[in-house]
Amino acid sequence: MISRKAKYALRALVALAQAEGGSLVISEIARRQRIPKKFLEQILLELKHEGILASRRGKIGGYMLVRRPEQVTYGEILRLVDGPIAPLPCLSRSAYQRCADCNGEENCEVRRVFARVAEASRAVLDRTTLADSLAAAEQAMALPEPAE
Repeated sequence: MISRKAKYALRALVALAQAEGGSLVISEIARRQRIPKKFLEQILLELKHEGILASRRGKIGGYMLVRRPEQVTYGEILRLVDGPIAPLPCLSRSAYQRCADCNGEENCEVRRVFARVAEASRAVLDRTTLADSLAAAEQAMALPEPAE
């Protein structure tokens, strides 16, 4: 399960991607995405420090994406906000730890099953970009209303 912070970060980034290179002020993102403003401020500042966002002061100020939406993946953001994407510490690529109660990773059936889960999750998250989210939203909006 991802944290609320990660969920809000992704929603805010999608809102910024919808701005198509423009900037949005925190209050506008918070209103559109229904995210508490104070919490959003912390999240956006962290993403700025990580080089995902830039900010500008003044009348046309706000936050904007540093890279194009097709260059920012869900996996990258989840790792920045929540840390490693692994269901077990022995499956983490960036924060590997041997399980304390392990008799041997090569014989661990639990590890084998969750290794498949981790690989499938990473594949989806590392291939899905903010641009993909925008395209999916546009496609959903273009669908006709079901007939009654």
